[in-house]
Amino acid sequence: MADPFISFNKPYLTGKELEYITQALVSGHLAGDGPFAKACQVWLEHHTGTHRVLLTPSCTAALEMSALLLDIQAGDEVIMPAFTFVSTANAFVLRGGVPVWVDIRPDTLNINETLIEAAITSRTRAIVPVHYAGVACEMDTILAIARRHRLAVIEDAAQGVMAYYKGRALGSIGNLGTYSFHGSKNITCGEGGALLVNNPQWIKSSEIMREKGTDRSSFLRGEVDKYTWQSIGSSFLPNEITAAFLLAQLQGAERITQERLARWRYYHEQLASLETQGILQRPTIPQECQHNAHFYYVLLDPKIDRPRLLKHFKKNNITVSSHYIPLDCSPGGKKYGHVHGQLTITHQVNQQLLRLPLWVEMRELQQEHVLSVLSEVIRGTNASGDVGNK
Repeated sequence: MADPFISFNKPYLTGKELEYITQALVSGHLAGDGPFAKACQVWLEHHTGTHRVLLTPSCTAALEMSALLLDIQAGDEVIMPAFTFVSTANAFVLRGGVPVWVDIRPDTLNINETLIEAAITSRTRAIVPVHYAGVACEMDTILAIARRHRLAVIEDAAQGVMAYYKGRALGSIGNLGTYSFHGSKNITCGEGGALLVNNPQWIKSSEIMREKGTDRSSFLRGEVDKYTWQSIGSSFLPNEITAAFLLAQLQGAERITQERLARWRYYHEQLASLETQGILQRPTIPQECQHNAHFYYVLLDPKIDRPRLLKHFKKNNITVSSHYIPLDCSPGGKKYGHVHGQLTITHQVNQQLLRLPLWVEMRELQQEHVLSVLSEVIRGTNASGDVGNK
């Protein structure tokens, strides 16, 4: 009998989602910035300490708003890691900006803060740290560099909801922060995001930009008697049904995070011996970081044949995954950005990283099965002999 299928991720439902969606439908307000959207924004502002949070249709949209708020012009440079999703770079390329990629750290896989300053030129406008797997970048150092060179810091905290750096919520530390509520994230509404505005001077302009360039937000608050076109912008509002689903998720965020952390810790404890033997490297969590168990990954010994390992997991009905193809290796990356220095760690990690299944309702028995298959393969002990070391 075949083993039951173990998926890579399963979104968790708190039990309030359908109730809130029904309330939104009955209310008749289905467009953006209804009561549920406002409740989500208040929740996020309270839990992050951010001056203003604006829901967006995606984290991509929030990043694009960031580029607009910075008034990125053709040729302006933005420093970031190449080990990230395309939206991190594309948001600035859309405005004519040039992504400048520096290498990542070998421990957290975050941007290597010691390499940033050397990449700064007279065209540099911003630094975009990406908090990989919900583990914070070294933000104090990055902020100090930004202050010295008068640069903006935009946190790509797509994976960082409910994660912290020295007690501060990720996304609330730089000038701007961005969240994702995509179906693959811990807190989800299928497709959704948020822009965290940490500079009070940008609140009004961000509201105008999000409302097609109009001052409609001021009108709804009764501050003006009609709203008009004020500046450039677009429609960056999610609908009320999406917000209703998201509010249910946010209200369950603490429990979701704690349950995911429990699954994460189980993997971490069980894989300690393999790390001691030099077979793999487990995630590193710096003391000042409180992560959110966004996912669990290992870095395999280079001798492990990862493609064949992936095939063996598939034969065992387990979905595992690698991760980003570095942006500098992509056709778009070669066309629109450039590399500063060598991306040695970035390219090594691309060949070695393996992400394991993890979700709230995952049972310990399922995790044991995942670990059993992993151990079988990397030790080269499987009976078929078709997977193992090179």
